[in-house]
Amino acid sequence: MVTLSELQLKEVILIEDGRRLGNISDLEINPDTGKIEAFILLVKDKKGNFFSRSDELIISWDQIVRIGSDVILVREAKGPLLLTQSYSHK
Repeated sequence: MVTLSELQLKEVILIEDGRRLGNISDLEINPDTGKIEAFILLVKDKKGNFFSRSDELIISWDQIVRIGSDVILVREAKGPLLLTQSYSHK
């Protein structure tokens, strides 16, 4: 069994081009079955500002190719998977 804290240490990488997407921040779990439906990655704005905007990248379970000891390999989705949530303070 793997815990969420262990998954959060693994880097998520696209197998198509080797691009690093980041680390898991949360899971989406089906309340009826208890199964993981998606990984949620927090993507920071490239500006590096403390009050910069953050987006959530949703990786569905069927995109996951392999969970290794250091990394999680995923396929790119064919539909929208980036949810924008503005956390900036004005």
